[in-house]
Amino acid sequence: MKEIKVASDREYAVTFPSSWQERFESITSGRNFVVLAPESLSTSIAKVVDSKHLIMTKDGESQKTLSSYGEILKKFGELGLDRRSVVIGIGGGATTDLAGFVAATFLRGVDWVAIPTTVAGMVDAAIGGKTGINLPAGKNLVGSFHSPAEVVVDLRWLETLSERDARAGLAEAVKCGFIAKPRILELIPHWKNSLREIIELSIEVKALVVSKDFKESYEREILNYGHTLGHAIERHADYSLRHGEAISIGMCFAAELSRRLLGLNDDVVQLHNELLECLALPTSYSADAFDSLYGFMQSDKKRGAEGIRFVTLDSIGSTKRSVATRDLLRDTYLSSVGR
Repeated sequence: MKEIKVASDREYAVTFPSSWQERFESITSGRNFVVLAPESLSTSIAKVVDSKHLIMTKDGESQKTLSSYGEILKKFGELGLDRRSVVIGIGGGATTDLAGFVAATFLRGVDWVAIPTTVAGMVDAAIGGKTGINLPAGKNLVGSFHSPAEVVVDLRWLETLSERDARAGLAEAVKCGFIAKPRILELIPHWKNSLREIIELSIEVKALVVSKDFKESYEREILNYGHTLGHAIERHADYSLRHGEAISIGMCFAAELSRRLLGLNDDVVQLHNELLECLALPTSYSADAFDSLYGFMQSDKKRGAEGIRFVTLDSIGSTKRSVATRDLLRDTYLSSVGR
């Protein structure tokens, strides 16, 4: 069984078993456990998990609320979970975010395992130990760093995905290509025949970065490429866009900002648009939305004392950190993604 090691607050493995069910049975053998999974997976999960161990959540970002979090904690207490118990999140990035945060805070921390079922979950959300829920003021504003005990990747889950969700998840892989591993960019135009390699390479990027900087003191910030504007767009769109769709727009903006501030080559800027468009991902957003987006970016958790902080590129694989004036951000937005 292939493994990719992650060393952060604890060492754990991203495993690639032939069957997630077999790994699930091994993980839960002899332990009290609970599974969190979205309603859309109820049929698939019910075939493996007894209902007494199963808590169903809403789909997508709507599950990452204070009320949902509180209800799950209450159920944990009713189920009699203790510090030897394990929480298993099966689903997309929103589900693993929630499962990890509940595990981080129940009894001051219990083990949890992520079984991601989407491309975005596999290459990004389930790995790295960032857990959290949303507030009306912004995404992931309540959270904790709490690494999973294991991440179980079974690519057969992707057979259940819509093409829209698969393509949206690949935005995070494109990000990994631009910030660290150009080989991914070569594979993206042929993604349907290269999905396993793209996912494995992207996981390697995330594992390496997280192992160097678990709590995002500096190095891990590179994983936020395209995310500062992207998160603002998600919120402005009331999460009607997939995460990767919003990040796609955010990367196009970040590329143009990089060109203006750092002299990023025009061909690299254009490559952003070409690769994301070949995935049928959006590369523009409403021009009239800038003022609202700027306000959302100001409340982003990554904002520093010096202002809104962006991950930028001076070349493929070489990242910097940049702060720009509101006027420059507006001009960049309107010239690159504002339509």
